[in-house]
Amino acid sequence: MRVLSIQSHVAYGHVGNSAAVFPLQRLGHEVWPVLTVNFSNHTGYGAWRGPLIAAEDVAAVITGIGERGAFETCDTVLSGYQGSPEIADVIVDAVAQVKAANPDATYTCDPVMGNATSGCFVNPAIPPKYRSTVIPVADVLTPNQFELGFITDRDALSGPSSLSDILAAVDEVRGLGPSAVLVTSVDREGAPDDAIEMLAVTADGAWLVTTPRLPMKANGSGDITAALFTAHLKATGSPADALARTASSVFAVLKETLDSGERELRLVAAQDAIASPAGEFEVEQVR
Repeated sequence: MRVLSIQSHVAYGHVGNSAAVFPLQRLGHEVWPVLTVNFSNHTGYGAWRGPLIAAEDVAAVITGIGERGAFETCDTVLSGYQGSPEIADVIVDAVAQVKAANPDATYTCDPVMGNATSGCFVNPAIPPKYRSTVIPVADVLTPNQFELGFITDRDALSGPSSLSDILAAVDEVRGLGPSAVLVTSVDREGAPDDAIEMLAVTADGAWLVTTPRLPMKANGSGDITAALFTAHLKATGSPADALARTASSVFAVLKETLDSGERELRLVAAQDAIASPAGEFEVEQVR
């Protein structure tokens, strides 16, 4: 698989393309990373250095890739943190170019906006652009539960929610365009306090996976999740299999990170678990 990945980049640590590229490569996929920001570190530290990359510069890099004839062999476009609202139009144009060259190509949008702990942490102009411009052209959408609520104007999803409410929100965003939705950081009423879940939904059904909740906050975990789910869904065509493989690898990376005592994801140390996790969590079909 060949992936055009349009996301942020940090020199220190692992978020955006710095979290997504290596796992995809470890699975054997070719990745063409296009940067929307070039920061020293992720913004969770409260201080960082480096530039937001202008939309026209991002577009120029994508144009140059296209001029190499690469779009005909591109299987997937993946986008994450945009940096500025103008990047949305660049992404949509890139998706159109890739799909014109390869009609079998798909587009995964990770609508990075915030989380239940931090709230919305992006430019306020970005969320409306997701809903109006980007999500309608996405094939796969990978929001966390907070972002799902933000997109669908459901404030209740910022806390514990019923499975039926979460599914209703997913059905609404699927109505905007995406055929598959992966919801991460699911906080479901009735679930054990020491568990965290992910939910995958397509027209064929809905599947839930439960993993232990680790006592940590890991920046970049959503970025690696979106990348792995995209790769496994493309390879297997099975949302359930993609969900199981993704959850198992991401949990292994998080456990390795927790055990190390370090703040940044231990992607290199856990690379064997990315390629072939020791065990797989069971997936339950819930619809």
